[in-house]
Amino acid sequence: MSLPRITDYNKVLPVNELYTAVQAEGSRAGYPTIVIRTVGCTHRCWFQESGGWCDSWYTSIHPEKGQFTFNDIIEMYNKNPHISEMMLTGGSPTMHPALVNELTHFANERGIFITIETEGSHFVKTDYPIGLVSISPKFSNSIPKVGIKTPQGAIVDERMIKQHNKFRMNVEAMDQMIEFHSDFHLKPVLDKDLTMLPELEDLIEMLNIPNDKIWCMPAGDDIPALLESYGPVMNIVRDRGWRFTGRPHIIGFGTNRCV
Repeated sequence: MSLPRITDYNKVLPVNELYTAVQAEGSRAGYPTIVIRTVGCTHRCWFQESGGWCDSWYTSIHPEKGQFTFNDIIEMYNKNPHISEMMLTGGSPTMHPALVNELTHFANERGIFITIETEGSHFVKTDYPIGLVSISPKFSNSIPKVGIKTPQGAIVDERMIKQHNKFRMNVEAMDQMIEFHSDFHLKPVLDKDLTMLPELEDLIEMLNIPNDKIWCMPAGDDIPALLESYGPVMNIVRDRGWRFTGRPHIIGFGTNRCV
């Protein structure tokens, strides 16, 4: 059975950001990359008072419309021939399997290394395995509370919480992504209180993940909140033999987009 692909390269895709950057998180940090940010997400993450809302809430809680075509992606690489990396992020890129698969064809032709950032909600099979699956599972510390306000002033209700939890911990999908694609790492978001640590340890055991594949990331949607989490997360990484990944794009650019 053939996998879905994009057939019209002039059709507007569910992509609301397309830009050059430096990969700032995980095991590929430091590489110049082209970021393709998809719209739509299975989650509605709120990392309590210490972490705030998802830093790309405009793809999930208040999703914008897509504005780029596949030809726009090709043109971006044509204009930046020195860049041979791709960061496919969101939102939830795995909600768009035809786009993901088409990008693997393009990357294979151009010698581009793809990193896909996913919360692990869905397994996506592609014709060419993805270079790196960066899985950021969302634990109970990401569940919003009834009555708080979203970034654009909506009030959280039980329906939003139900949506957030629907695919929040799809261990089977994470395992399938790990098994099928070329490489992976786990990139959990930890807040300063480390409340999710038992959940993380359970997931590590279920997926049998070695220490060198665990990259812990501090929670925070702006610089002050982020810096509060840095120390505690670095300490737990030191004590467990895991890896630490900062969020230098937030430190360098604050809450600006397309960085």
